[in-house]
Amino acid sequence: MGVAVMRRNRQLRSRRDRRGATLVELAVVLPVFTVFLAGLMEINHAYMVSSTLKAACQQAARQGVSDNVSTTAVKERLLEILSAAIDTSQVTVYIKDGSVFDNPGLDPTAVNYSALSDINLSDAEPRQLFIVRAEVPYDAVSLLPPFFVKKTGGGGSSPVMLSGQSVMRHE
Repeated sequence: MGVAVMRRNRQLRSRRDRRGATLVELAVVLPVFTVFLAGLMEINHAYMVSSTLKAACQQAARQGVSDNVSTTAVKERLLEILSAAIDTSQVTVYIKDGSVFDNPGLDPTAVNYSALSDINLSDAEPRQLFIVRAEVPYDAVSLLPPFFVKKTGGGGSSPVMLSGQSVMRHE
């Protein structure tokens, strides 16, 4: 009988010693898990914006392939598509001559798209390459304040740009 009482006392004392352990574990794990979920949502949102930019550029470029379509009409179509998903006031649109891509061995990551020459699609030659590109600063479309993306000192804009583009030939 004495052994059973000692066991029961030891079990009760063990439970009393563990009181609050679950609360402490929750207090340690919950903030980490919350930050993980917020980061996951932010990454998925950035991917969605990037995919939307690419799809909108493709749709607008398809319109620009045909004859008698102006550059302004292509830009308006691009912004119309984007307006369903993001605020277009921060979007920069480039519709440029893409003949630089006709050169074999070109590294597309080295191309400065803003420095390419503009193109008027209504005057484009048949089979002439053109680029439709849209860029938006990450901090303009982020769900959460981008505390991990530092702003540049002078311009005040985020150094991270989300972009989409399409390169097509005029018909």
